[in-house]
Amino acid sequence: MSRDRDPRTLRRPARSALIATSATALSLTASGCVVVHGEREILPSTTRAEAAQALQEFTTAYNEADKAYDGTLDAGHTTGALADIDSARLKAGKANNPDGNPRHTPLKLTDAKFTIPKKAGWPRWFVADAAGNKGGTARWLLVFTRSGLDDPFQVAYLTLVAPDKVPQFKTDADGWAEPVPVNSTDLATAPGDLSRTYTTFLKGGGETFTDGPHTSQWRAARQKNSKKPGMVTQYIDEPLTNGDYAPLALRTADGGALVFFTTRHFEKQTAYAGTSVPTPNKDVLALTKGEIKQSFTMEFVSNEVALDPKGQGKVTILGRIQGLTSAEGS
Repeated sequence: MSRDRDPRTLRRPARSALIATSATALSLTASGCVVVHGEREILPSTTRAEAAQALQEFTTAYNEADKAYDGTLDAGHTTGALADIDSARLKAGKANNPDGNPRHTPLKLTDAKFTIPKKAGWPRWFVADAAGNKGGTARWLLVFTRSGLDDPFQVAYLTLVAPDKVPQFKTDADGWAEPVPVNSTDLATAPGDLSRTYTTFLKGGGETFTDGPHTSQWRAARQKNSKKPGMVTQYIDEPLTNGDYAPLALRTADGGALVFFTTRHFEKQTAYAGTSVPTPNKDVLALTKGEIKQSFTMEFVSNEVALDPKGQGKVTILGRIQGLTSAEGS
């Protein structure tokens, strides 16, 4: 790759959109047949028992994949941003440890709470909030989604959030939550715009987001690292909003929303003439194409969870998990 190559040319095609399938449930009554169209009826996305089962199945598959460093073992249980991050991690692990993960410790999720929206159409989805034996005291927030009745629930988003930062959700008399449309206009920022708004903020700043480790502090760290002796680092940020990366939002008790969304980031290091880019660690090298000489570009996928207030106000990024998905040297 030449020194002036735009790191956006490394972008992989976005995963194909989920195929929305129309489910028709048929029930018999004394007067005859009644047809219920799943794409139009407002129904809970799943039952609480099915949600608990999906969480258990994911955890089992995740542990098997992590122990063997084999992405095929949990590929059917992940999608979207998490699939990108997890599959790359397992690929790097396998390359460096062909016999499996020598540091494997099974993930255990307990005290699980399920927030299940009542909605029409596909995808159907829900949020699991659990305590984990990894990540300290943080709560694990996992968003499960599926595109049809015959499809399994898969985890599209996984973030860790401090226990006191997980909001209360608006629920009806039966305990079902309320999804927020991506084009909602009653919030500080429409959920469908958050990915683009966030990447714009990372480039130029602004007043949309509250200060914190994933906003002002991250921008400051990147600005500090952009120029070091013998090397320049460029950053490019891109929104991801379609198909498996579509944002999902739940109404909170105060009228705002908890929004899950995805972004893609590139970091290109270019060494001055006569010098070279520092050699990355072996896990990064396992995902790298080309020979690293004077430039090195890394691609990351990140999934975020944010509190989007009702009306005016600033959006707060509660958590973000980012993973290297590919790299290229030249």
